[in-house]
Amino acid sequence: MRRRNQRGLSLVELIVAFTILMMLTGMAVPLARYKVRRERERELRTALREIHAAIDKYKDLSDQKKLGVQEKLDSFGYPESLDILVEGVKPAGQTEGKIRFLRKIPKDPFTNSVEWGKRSVQDDPKAQSWGGQNVFAVFSKTTEKAPDGTPYSEW
Repeated sequence: MRRRNQRGLSLVELIVAFTILMMLTGMAVPLARYKVRRERERELRTALREIHAAIDKYKDLSDQKKLGVQEKLDSFGYPESLDILVEGVKPAGQTEGKIRFLRKIPKDPFTNSVEWGKRSVQDDPKAQSWGGQNVFAVFSKTTEKAPDGTPYSEW
């Protein structure tokens, strides 16, 4: 009679419930980390694609002599810095207006900064230092590696 009026859970029921909850939490945390990493990888690909497209557009217009900038001999038509892509360049033969290639320099999602590793045409393709002549390509400065083992700096 006294047993029917009592409410609540026994100690065994509480232990079983908490064990199940801990197991579910233990499975969810790695999935959340994986999802965050995949999102960062997607953002990195997007940022690299955006910067490389701007560099290529600058190079194409430079080769067509449509930019009103005095090129250095060793620049080979590539921008001297990433800032030029944001600040813009006056078109050839015009005194007003600028051609801008980027609204802003995208952030590297792994380092959370706008500082990218740069390579010039004259640099070794695997070099981690920039010669400073021009900006041919950019890469992430992170030392982390993708799940397949390739460093993000080689993307």
